[in-house]
Amino acid sequence: MFVIRPVKTTDLDDLVRLAAGAGSGLTTLPANKDVLAERIELSIDSFSNNFEGVDEQYYFFVAEDLAKRQVIGTSAIFASVGKVNPFYNYKILNLMQVSKEPAIKVETQLLSLSNDYSGASELATLYLDPAYRSTGVGRALSKSRYLLMASYPMRFAEIVMAEVRGWTDDNGQSPFWNAVGRNFFNMEFSEADKINGQGNNQFIGDLMPKFPIYTNLLPESARSVIGKPHVKSDAALKLLEKEGFKLRGAVDIFDAGPIVEAHIDHIKSVANATKAIVSVVDDLPEGKPSLVANPYLDNFRVINVPISLKDNNSGKILIDAESAKVLGVETGMEVIYLPTADTNNT
Repeated sequence: MFVIRPVKTTDLDDLVRLAAGAGSGLTTLPANKDVLAERIELSIDSFSNNFEGVDEQYYFFVAEDLAKRQVIGTSAIFASVGKVNPFYNYKILNLMQVSKEPAIKVETQLLSLSNDYSGASELATLYLDPAYRSTGVGRALSKSRYLLMASYPMRFAEIVMAEVRGWTDDNGQSPFWNAVGRNFFNMEFSEADKINGQGNNQFIGDLMPKFPIYTNLLPESARSVIGKPHVKSDAALKLLEKEGFKLRGAVDIFDAGPIVEAHIDHIKSVANATKAIVSVVDDLPEGKPSLVANPYLDNFRVINVPISLKDNNSGKILIDAESAKVLGVETGMEVIYLPTADTNNT
């Protein structure tokens, strides 16, 4: 069995291991022990009850293999980006120019540096140890964030967005970065990505070109990857799209990976999450696989287990004693759940 829970200080070594395996491009999971330690502390503080409005809180989840007592995956939510440090993206603008004599029509795109997502909540840091893929843990990690949002909507912004890792080749080279960013930063993609991942993005505003970039001036290798996800991020993008996230003409400034967004109330799993009173039983009748969360902030955790509805529309569910122990709930406590019949193979 695995459990998804808030990160703890004792998870640091496992997180460093996972970050090293994630490689470049996953900016929010840097292979830097000091930065990860800071994010653990920020998450612990964010999960506390000392809270006043939407701020730059950070909710960091891990999936733990209970049998091995090992962290095997991560996901996170930034409650509100861009309020302390600027949050940059490229906005894609379409431009058509027409000449009557001679009769010529030219269509092109412009990339304009933007702060459109300042104040939005960001889904981030979705990563799973490759040994656990196709087990359902990755999808559970993703959906666990929505259960927190459904439990505490006041802690998040109305607009939720996610940056999807952009395309790089087998050597970690980004054609987009090599055509654009490298000319202004004078460094390799991996180095710029590392600096940004450590939370130092002031250099972006200092060095990025302030005027729009005509994509027609870029080599085909760079144009072809604008909005193209990394092969390892295809599944993550599909999960987001199934939840109702849509492309709105924005890409990451480093690797041109796609950015998707949704209104928090329109996210499928947020809308479908159901609160219920739990009853713990020794022998569970035939149940329906579901993600069940203990929604209390001081003990928030999620597991994927069968549940049985009690008396149809009574607002109560049955779970077995072992699952209740892992969740830290007892009969009479409130939980929140999502059916997971469609969550296999991710």
